[in-house]
Amino acid sequence: MPPAGEARLFASRKRRRCKRSAGRLWSRLRRKQLEGFRFRHQHPLGPYIVDFFCAEAKLIVEVDGGQHADDGEARTRWLEARGYRIVRLWNNDVLANTEGVLGKILDALRADPPP
Repeated sequence: MPPAGEARLFASRKRRRCKRSAGRLWSRLRRKQLEGFRFRHQHPLGPYIVDFFCAEAKLIVEVDGGQHADDGEARTRWLEARGYRIVRLWNNDVLANTEGVLGKILDALRADPPP
């Protein structure tokens, strides 16, 4: 994990190496296309960089192919302790069922945020 000062540079590099599934999802989330909710891609939050982040709903969307497995539990605990909600999606689901994945994200956006 890079030091906090390098997080933005690291996020920028990671954006350029975006996988096909994350790229497909980003093409549907960017520019407030999903019911006006604004998402950020490869956004730094503390010591972590999340795939997609909607600040308004405190919602994090992670597209996993196993890359978060090493620090998954610690990462989830840290984010949830700060009031963030996390939706985890598999690469295959994003590619094979993009509309269903968007529906799942919308359900999470519409749900009441945690206290």
